[in-house]
Amino acid sequence: MRWLLLLAMLPLPAAGQYTLYTCMVTSKDYVVGAKLPPSGIFRKSADGEWRHAGYNHPFVSALDYDPADPGTLYVAAGNGLIRVRERAGRWKILTGSDVTELLDVSVDRHAPGTIYFSHTAGIRVSRDSGATWQDAGAGLHRKYTPAIRADSRQSGVLVAGNEEGIFHSDDAGQHWRAAGAAGFQVLRVEQSPHDACYWMAAAQGGGLFVSTDCGISFESAGNLGAGRNLSDIAFDPAARNRVAVAGWGVGVAVSEDLGKSWQLRNAGLPSNNVWSVAFDPAKAGRVYAGVHEEALYVSQDYGKTWTRDGLEGSRVFRMKFVPERP
Repeated sequence: MRWLLLLAMLPLPAAGQYTLYTCMVTSKDYVVGAKLPPSGIFRKSADGEWRHAGYNHPFVSALDYDPADPGTLYVAAGNGLIRVRERAGRWKILTGSDVTELLDVSVDRHAPGTIYFSHTAGIRVSRDSGATWQDAGAGLHRKYTPAIRADSRQSGVLVAGNEEGIFHSDDAGQHWRAAGAAGFQVLRVEQSPHDACYWMAAAQGGGLFVSTDCGISFESAGNLGAGRNLSDIAFDPAARNRVAVAGWGVGVAVSEDLGKSWQLRNAGLPSNNVWSVAFDPAKAGRVYAGVHEEALYVSQDYGKTWTRDGLEGSRVFRMKFVPERP
């Protein structure tokens, strides 16, 4: 009993703390040749203000973080794969001049130092934290690949969204096989944080596709977004069955039953053209949406109502909640 008393006296672990990062460009009313307005990476500070982080960059499309060191970010940018450290204060390009137009990046949680990125010319992998790179998309017939995700369950398992559909690899990209959405360009793939065998993919003109067999095969998930471009998918970390999608002409749609039915949640948004959506893992009900050349919007009630949150005139291509260092 004495050890139980001592255990009860120990302090409880603090709730998880996160920083929200955005990949964006301020493009409204921009004239080619003029000075670029603040663009690149922004992060939301503890006082709720948006801070420009690092360099003024014209195109960053996605970011991921090192799970062993969340202070290290990997950024997919127009001029290469960039490592960002010290709260976005130190930037270093990890790729050569032969690599441009990166579209997505994913860090393998089970293989330290292993990073994948997709770009307009395929997929590459580094196993030494970006010191060297190898081709990981040789088996793909067409190379333009907007989306890449490393499986959260085991190392070397990948799902990619390509201009010809969805592809699956179980050997770190040495071989690929078709997994669904044939003939559609797939813009985003995401894995549920609650069920690692449940995946969702968003296609250009093809709507949503779902996998329940760990990303091996995908099937059409109804008419939401059919004929339009769906640009982002977000699973609610706090609710197994809640998921949101964003798209052009769709705005934000939320499902409370894992995609069986959807409700449009656009009240208060100035436009139904939305690039990105993300749930706040530290605050139930809070959702962010990046509205095309308007601003970033926030909802406190799962998208039922929205208010402006900043980043005026922007296109927010991707948002990421990154855990703070312990």
